[in-house]
Amino acid sequence: MPRLILVYNPNSSNYRRVKKEILNKKIKLFSDYEVGEYNIQKIGFKNNVENLKEVIKDQDLLLALGGDATAAITANAILESSKDATLAVLPYGNFNDLARTLGTMKIKDLNLKTKSTKLYPLEIYVDGKFWRYATCYVTIGMTAEAVELFDAPKFRKYMQKGHKSSWRSYIALAKWYFKNRHKKVFLPEFTINKKPTVKKASDYAAVSGKSMCRVMKGGDDFKRPYVFRSKALKTISFPRLFILMARSILHRTPGDDTKGDLLEFKNPATVELQAEGEYQIFADIKTIEVKKGNKCLKVITKN
Repeated sequence: MPRLILVYNPNSSNYRRVKKEILNKKIKLFSDYEVGEYNIQKIGFKNNVENLKEVIKDQDLLLALGGDATAAITANAILESSKDATLAVLPYGNFNDLARTLGTMKIKDLNLKTKSTKLYPLEIYVDGKFWRYATCYVTIGMTAEAVELFDAPKFRKYMQKGHKSSWRSYIALAKWYFKNRHKKVFLPEFTINKKPTVKKASDYAAVSGKSMCRVMKGGDDFKRPYVFRSKALKTISFPRLFILMARSILHRTPGDDTKGDLLEFKNPATVELQAEGEYQIFADIKTIEVKKGNKCLKVITKN
């Protein structure tokens, strides 16, 4: 009997829904599988990846039940395990960008026995050292720093009041933006592939999935082994941010096709780097590289 591992976070704002809709019905829903579980713990992204990858075996199917952070931990664990395992996702988070990319927004969209599709993730390196994989997007600078607000205990408690919480997140982000946008330099001077960026750039974004933060449209670059879209942005300017968001919502997030970006800072820099809601601060670094490598991830998409 094939193995199915359910990956979820018991501390997430939507855990009650996961328990009610999936965990309490797992025997009925997944009768053709030997079902196991992995609970994401409060030990950080990397440690959860390390623990989960030790559980994975060839031919396993892992079902991530949560938001993009849960999906990202599961995807990274599969990729780092080097096992022939497959990822499926159901959305129980705020933005659910990977679930939107795969089209598996409801359990009826998820045919676990269908043929898997190849997803080519982004790889991120800091000063030449591998950081992590990103299935949908990565940002550096102000937008990365804003993600910190979602980890505040007060905000997480507020989010647990209802599962339709995306607009609460947007309101919180808007408040943070107007309070902080002129407080500091979010990105010191840098080049991309030896070329200067827009003056006083506050952000860098690379997008490979169908969406970023739910409302910003991406594309099908996740299906392509080498190419994705990226751009340096000056989002501390509200008119520029407004134009960017309008284009991203109505058409597609701006960016240029690239096979890889090497960001080099003029002086050693302290920057915040985030991918799909998980962030880390790096101090005194010289380079960040974003590219697609040789690895691909087997994923279940909507038929």
